[in-house]
Amino acid sequence: MELKENIDKVDPNKVPKRQLYTGCEIPAIGIGTFGSDKYGAEEISKAVYGAVCGGYRLIDCASVYQNEKEIGAVLKQLFEDQVVKREELFITGKVWNDKHGDGEVIESCRQSLADLGLDYFDLYLVHWPFPNYHAPGCDGDSRNPDSRPFFTEEYMAVWRQCETLVEEGLVRHIGMSNMTIPKLERVLPLCRIQPAAIEMELHPGFQQPELFAYVREHNIVPIGYCPLGSPSRPERDRTADDVADMEIPEIVEAAEAHHVHPAIICLKWAVQNGQIPIPFSVKPQQYMNNLRCVTEDPLTDEEMEKIRRADKNCRLVKGQVFLWPGAHSWEDLWDLDGNIKGWK
Repeated sequence: MELKENIDKVDPNKVPKRQLYTGCEIPAIGIGTFGSDKYGAEEISKAVYGAVCGGYRLIDCASVYQNEKEIGAVLKQLFEDQVVKREELFITGKVWNDKHGDGEVIESCRQSLADLGLDYFDLYLVHWPFPNYHAPGCDGDSRNPDSRPFFTEEYMAVWRQCETLVEEGLVRHIGMSNMTIPKLERVLPLCRIQPAAIEMELHPGFQQPELFAYVREHNIVPIGYCPLGSPSRPERDRTADDVADMEIPEIVEAAEAHHVHPAIICLKWAVQNGQIPIPFSVKPQQYMNNLRCVTEDPLTDEEMEKIRRADKNCRLVKGQVFLWPGAHSWEDLWDLDGNIKGWK
């Protein structure tokens, strides 16, 4: 691919690292591969090729993104071109909601590894904490009549399969995604192998300080999705009350002071705040600016504090397509009053 020689590269050694509880290091920024229903698998895989050539070493994948075969072809090319060795990459996979049954997590992981042409994942996540399937590209009013609320026993049956993946050497670390403190309080004491990381929505307009602190206190690394406020997110995840992170005055002010785009400020804030952002872009200039910005010109303590105080508590990925029969609204998914919602 022509991108190999034409990108202004970033030295991967200059990219900050986080340490998982095992002692393994993970880059403090990665490239996402969810195309928000707007970009095809070929475009996304081409971006992965260019990003790795440019210095990215963390790639966030998922079976539901429907592009693992194409990314696998690109990884094979990267290895053949001697751009990078497998052990220099940190690759994340996720089990989707329709594969929570007995043996299905292991089957799904094996299929993803085959599609990606890998022997192991560095990190494998439970994508959502319930088996509530929705078709890719569905609208926000879609509902699956078989959807269920969260049950500790069902979740732990999924987690036990993830633990087996570690024991069989198919996965180095396991983790969770889209969890809440009440759910974590139920499951963490039951884990034989603790989660190394948790993916959660994190951006200046939705900082989740309580959950963020809880995760850090339990020696779990927070990985932040939608770090730019996901301006390209699907229509099903948009409402009239959503806040645009890159228009928050404190973000705009910092961008003007540093002479950069507001997106760069969002990413600098994320890395300096202690999470791992995984921004998505198919445009080389954008994804390289995203990587480079965390290696230079940090935000000041004052700017960090202003952004902390600018939190709008505005969740963008509300997850309403996962609601079960009898649930009232998307808020039932997130245990806002400290209680896990069940059947009505």
